Amino acid sequence: MAEGQSGAKTPADFLKSIKGKAVIVKLNSGVDYRGVLACLDGYMNIAMEQTEEYVNGQLKNKYGDCFIRGNNVLYISTVRQA
Repeated sequence: MAEGQSGAKTPADFLKSIKGKAVIVKLNSGVDYRGVLACLDGYMNIAMEQTEEYVNGQLKNKYGDCFIRGNNVLYISTVRQA
């Protein structure tokens, strides 16, 4: 491995490492879904648990399980722990 790349991770490594953790999924429409990442596939289709839907930063709905089609996803982010 080249110098300076020893701690480098690929996006696939990141996605594997956040399974079972709290995440924020932002959609192309601007809506955020916050919950626990259950699984995802190569098309970025996402299954979440304990999901909350936020529109313009305000909580709009709570879901037990949520499935999001990958072509709607703008990004996935981990939730920062205080």
